[in-house]
This record gives sequence, C-alpha cells and structure tokens, in this order.
Amino acid sequence: MLLAIDVGNTETVVGLFADGPEEADGPGPRDGSEPAGLAHHWRLSTVAERTADEHALLLTQLLDLDGLDIDETVTGVAVTSSVPLVTANLRQMVARWFDVPSVVLEPGVKSGMPILYDNPKEVGADRIANAVGAYDLFGGPCVVVDLGTATTFDAISPAGEYLGGAITPGVQISLDALFAHAAALRRVELVAPRSVIGKSTVESIQSGALYGFAGQVDGLCRRFTEVLGDSTVVATGGLAELISPYSEEIEYVEPWLTLHGLRIIFDRNTPAPAGPRARRD
Repeated sequence: MLLAIDVGNTETVVGLFADGPEEADGPGPRDGSEPAGLAHHWRLSTVAERTADEHALLLTQLLDLDGLDIDETVTGVAVTSSVPLVTANLRQMVARWFDVPSVVLEPGVKSGMPILYDNPKEVGADRIANAVGAYDLFGGPCVVVDLGTATTFDAISPAGEYLGGAITPGVQISLDALFAHAAALRRVELVAPRSVIGKSTVESIQSGALYGFAGQVDGLCRRFTEVLGDSTVVATGGLAELISPYSEEIEYVEPWLTLHGLRIIFDRNTPAPAGPRARRD
C-alpha cells in the first residue's frame, strides 16, 4: 500500500492507499467521502522538531492501531510538505527505514500538469497536489480552495493547466492576530451565531469569522470564474468543513484531496509496486 504524507504548517495528514487497480481506480468522491483506494487515514499536529526516527516510530504506531504491520503493508511512500525541516527529516526516514519506491513532491518531479506560473518552482507542493487531484476528479475549469494555515485559491484550466491563484491569511492566523492585538476580545467557539447580526461580542466574533471568511471565499471564487468561465469549486484543508456550510460558491468538500493528488503523482513517477517489504537496519 502507498503511504501518503501531506505535511502542512499546522497539521499533517497521513493516508494509506490500496495498490490494486480494482481498488484504487475509478471515479473519485463528490461528497467529501474517502477517495477511491484510501483505506486508512490519520490527522496529526505538525511538529517541526520531530526527528526521522521519531517519524518512523509514530507511523509504525499509527498503523499498529489499525492492526497493520508497517513492514508488510507499505510498498511505497509519497510526501508533500510545506515545512522544510519536516521535509528533510521525512526524506531521512525513508532512506533509513524503507526500501520501497518513494517520491517527495518538489521541483523536478513529474506532476503531469503544466505549471503556468512565472516561476513554477515557487508553487507550493501541496497546491500542485491539490490541482492534480481536483482535475482528476472534476476536470476543468476548476477552482481549489484550501482552508488551512493560509487560505489558498488555485485555478485549473479546461486543458488541465495550473494557471495560478491567490493566497490570504488563514482563519486561525487572522483570529490569533485579532485576539493578540485586541485586549478586550477573547477566544470563542466557532459555531453559527443566532443571527449574522451578533447580539454579543461572542456572537459578533462568530459572525465575522464564519460569514466573513465564507464571504471572502465567495468573492475571490466569483472573480476567478469571471476569468475562467463556469467552474467547479472544491474546498479542502483542515477548516474546509467549518467554512463551507456558509459559502455559496463551494460545491464540493474533499478533505483528502491533497492525498489523492499525491497518489496520482506517485504513480506517474514510479513503476508498479513489486510487493511488500521494508528494511530495518
């Protein structure tokens, strides 16, 4: 099985994909369900200081929780990472603990998608994986909204080209800045207030966060579609399920979109798996 690892600035998502084409192929999800072939998944906090050996130990324990032996299960490893130190440590982990095909998504790795950025090397690996996954599921034109530490918007053309996008501060970063600089305001649970017009400070913050960020998503997506034409809008990222119910433009929520794109890119860069194995020395 393919071990796919998506490292974000705040959270790391890990998934195991089945090797068999009868399990991994076929149309993808359209309703936030697991993509074809995704057999197991976990969501963790990103810890930049975690060493290569600690990563190996944590992954071994995660698989063990689901009754899986990492030596007998993992036939390939694919990584996308927004944190350079974690990228380096995961690369060391794979080199030391695994003797399987591996792909770290970075400049030079074949994505199968033309990158029409002025400098393609500037595009985050997770944004490329999202674009590849979204085009595979929905075709183009398509807009991907990734609601994570930052909120990113990515545009894919009808021909499957990565056109570019937009980056804004994420929901949590914005709220952290608000609470840090406004002494009278305190953290609140992000749930829908009774009305968009808040009747208390708590409700006012909830309204501003949920409806305000949803409005930002809708506004940018509408501007994108003015350029692209009628487009599918798909959301992903750790906060997608929080914001999407208040958005008018988001059509689909795919929490595992990055992993899906990473699996496709892995397949484009490696031969078919030869069978299970792992090395421990």
